[in-house]
Amino acid sequence: MSDLVGDARHLSPVAQEVLRLRAVAALVAGRDREDVAAVFGVSLKAVDNWWAKWQAGGREALLAQPRGRPLVVHQVLNEAEQAAVRQAVLDHRPCDVGLRGQLWTRRLVGDLIAKLYRVRLTEPGVGKYLKRWGLTFQRPDKRAVKQDPEAVRRWREETWPAIRATARAESGEILFADQVGVRSDQVTGRTWGLKGRTPIVRRTGNRFSVNAMSAISTKGRMHFMVFTETFDAAVICRFLERLVGHFNHKIHLVVDGHSAHRSKTVRTWLAAHPDDVELHFLPPYSPELNPDELVNADLKHSLPKGHRPRNQAELAAETRRFFRRRQRQPHIVRGYFHGPHVRYTLE
Repeated sequence: MSDLVGDARHLSPVAQEVLRLRAVAALVAGRDREDVAAVFGVSLKAVDNWWAKWQAGGREALLAQPRGRPLVVHQVLNEAEQAAVRQAVLDHRPCDVGLRGQLWTRRLVGDLIAKLYRVRLTEPGVGKYLKRWGLTFQRPDKRAVKQDPEAVRRWREETWPAIRATARAESGEILFADQVGVRSDQVTGRTWGLKGRTPIVRRTGNRFSVNAMSAISTKGRMHFMVFTETFDAAVICRFLERLVGHFNHKIHLVVDGHSAHRSKTVRTWLAAHPDDVELHFLPPYSPELNPDELVNADLKHSLPKGHRPRNQAELAAETRRFFRRRQRQPHIVRGYFHGPHVRYTLE
């Protein structure tokens, strides 16, 4: 029960602090304890308690203390429970742990906490935990369902370091290569429209496309070839022929597992050029491991927006202009290797 009487109990913590300090100051000045209690509207017990605190700890003992339990010491979830929830959010989708949905929201994290520990938190409360755990609300990367995490691990920790060591021992150079298709009716920009109604871009039947293959190195080199025919083994061999002509040492070329890369025609060509080129294959369904994928995204983003090429030749010319511009910008080419999923190539 409070030692304060009358209206003093309804004072704010700061006002009560001032009251204690003034009461003790009156006692120090020689006032009787009964007079102090009457003047300040408190009980004799309160006056005696304040005096004892002042004698034991001085002025600091009379200051207002934060109310409630210390936040770090008394959590709703203990440290082990927090760690378990955090790891579940990082390692699993909601549907993996018996909840609905593919992506985590504050409500679903709260549902998980309730399911595991019978504790129901508000969404703002869940948000505070997520922030404390170093988690932020982000647009997720998409991964192929068939991707093998163990194959990705082996590539990053075993295969890639071995390729790099071999290239260094041979005084060779490593390049990452990929192919991309660009269509005339590809819509990459934005336009004005009525609020709440998505604008529709009418497409004509006169559609055309061009293809390109490029290869980049951590040194900022870029090599490319734009073509209009279907991407196949013959195209790859032509690209390899052109690529070899730019080097006087062996090339270690990292590519995906496209069937054309593994074709008999390409294997025959490689067997005839063992000192020129060696192919290395990324794990299946793992495009994010190839920095040349960022070149493809850059190409599609950089093509003129709002302008539709009139014919295939014009589209091919715009595509070549992009690659030639990047060839003169080695700092941008080197920047492709700093993406979060391909930075391993620099380690």
